Amino acid sequence: MKILTLHSDFIEFEAKKKAIKDPEELKNKKERVDECLVVFISVEKRDEADPQSASKNLIKNIIDISAQVKEKNIVLYPYVHLTNQPSSPKTALQVLDIAEKELKKTFKVHRSPFGYYKSFTVSCKGHPLAELSREFGPEEAKPAQEGAKEEETESLKKERKLTSYWHILSEDGKLHDIDKFSYKGHEKLKKFAFYEKEKSRAVKSEPPHVTFMKKLELVDYEPASDGGNLRYYPKGRLIKKLIEEYVTDKVVDYGGVEVETPIMYDMNHPTLSKYLQRFPARQYQIESDKRKFFLRFAACFGGFLMAHDATISYKNLPLKIYELTKYSFRREQSGELTGLRRLRAFTMPDVHALVADMKQAMEEFKVRFNLSLKTINGAGIENQDVEMALRTTKKFYKDNKEFILNLVKKLGKPILLEMWDERIFYFVLKYEFNFVDNLDKASALSTDQIDIENGERYDIKFTDKDGKQKHPLILHCSPSGAIERVMYSLLEKAAFDQKAGKVPKLPLWLSPTQVRVIPVSEEQSKYAEKVTDEIRQNNIRADLDDRQLHVGKKIREGEMDWAPFIVVVGEKEEKAKNINVRIRETKKQGESTVKELIDKIKKGTQGKPYKPLPLPKQLSKRPIFVG
Repeated sequence: MKILTLHSDFIEFEAKKKAIKDPEELKNKKERVDECLVVFISVEKRDEADPQSASKNLIKNIIDISAQVKEKNIVLYPYVHLTNQPSSPKTALQVLDIAEKELKKTFKVHRSPFGYYKSFTVSCKGHPLAELSREFGPEEAKPAQEGAKEEETESLKKERKLTSYWHILSEDGKLHDIDKFSYKGHEKLKKFAFYEKEKSRAVKSEPPHVTFMKKLELVDYEPASDGGNLRYYPKGRLIKKLIEEYVTDKVVDYGGVEVETPIMYDMNHPTLSKYLQRFPARQYQIESDKRKFFLRFAACFGGFLMAHDATISYKNLPLKIYELTKYSFRREQSGELTGLRRLRAFTMPDVHALVADMKQAMEEFKVRFNLSLKTINGAGIENQDVEMALRTTKKFYKDNKEFILNLVKKLGKPILLEMWDERIFYFVLKYEFNFVDNLDKASALSTDQIDIENGERYDIKFTDKDGKQKHPLILHCSPSGAIERVMYSLLEKAAFDQKAGKVPKLPLWLSPTQVRVIPVSEEQSKYAEKVTDEIRQNNIRADLDDRQLHVGKKIREGEMDWAPFIVVVGEKEEKAKNINVRIRETKKQGESTVKELIDKIKKGTQGKPYKPLPLPKQLSKRPIFVG
């Protein structure tokens, strides 16, 4: 289901004519409601599986929003146009009837007639919460296991009760109370700090990257799946695949040895069951052959079991075990799911390093800190785009302040420091690079942790110099964070650019179309195709707009597709055997040779992986996936 709520001065609507064969009986053809919360509602195909639960979730969201805007006057407005996957009219009407009946116990409820074409006029109040949109499925209204109470790990329970001490640690080594620190020049750090302290994860409106991912035909919601599972169109799959390869290359260069492990594990395995209780994540659980399994939420399980069975010497350390998990699963709460930011199925690169002792752990931690910075920088996310959080105990901070301060200096700006009186997690030190988006929500990207428990818990051993068997410490690093989060960050960064009056864009190496070639007329079509093929032969994604459209419209559509370079060839260019190149980012254009353009793109994508165009070369042969 999708809803759009408008806190309004008034709404006035009038039924004009029937939109379906059997609309509901028309009680009020025309109505005006003053001072109200208008709820535009699209009931979707997925809601047909459980209309009762879908109704309950609709009611829950309306109650939540009405409390925020302090409005008791509710207008339910069926509005199919919010979705391209509408339910049957029967289901939609059933959901609305249930919601109306229940809401009337607390609110004054009005409803526009169902099954009619209507005209309406609405006056939205315009305050920050006046316009909100939400998306949810029927499965969100009840726990996962057939209505059973969702289990929490011991770590989740402890985390809820944990007392955190929040500080800003500046480059000069001073600790500042987050309420008293001067955030001048560090406005995003302020947003991040209070977001973390207040732990408000729910999303009240749709972030701009969702609009971009749909308009660019990259990614979309999948109504037939569980919430937080997405569909990737060809261009989106290309971007995801390129980032996956790029991160993997970085880890292999660092010394990671790549493995692959199962996605499900026995919940009653003696070692795994203990680890589950130490990890703050909600699991998907399934049954098979009368045994209970969970879907992994990290690469730890398989990697650690593999290390347990291996023969390891101190000479092999640090041993860097790498897996790009396709997929990891977490049962995130429904109100937190949105676009690419927070998912229930995601692709996570994990490189665990087995080390001999704390000294080696801290040396390796520094190396991997640099790896993480280089990885996200190369992906297009700069240091100024992220805020760092570091989490530890008061004792570890006191004993290792200089080490921690050097990390802050390496980043080059103040960080958020969370400290605890005692350690409740398996790690003694953890950092994260967080991206703060256009809704002021923060999402973790790169991270690393010093784990002092699981070497022993998994009974992983190495033979030390003295011939004795010892348990290693383990570093948990994702140098980029989830691949989907990288995509989210790049699209949100593009939205920031657009707000600032700049051209929204993707990095050149990730642009699905790097060059769009446009012939001025049919007479230049063969030359345009020759130019396109010459560019493509140099591992550059070039396509050809061979459609029977005006050249101006083709150029505008090339801009809307975020093609970094638009090549226009007319009679003049064909005679001179050159091209006219329009650079989207700078709006500059001029004459060039094909070789000059190829060299420019090669320089701009040096060191990055390449994949060919994911769609037919000719635009006339492409399907439309969205719209």
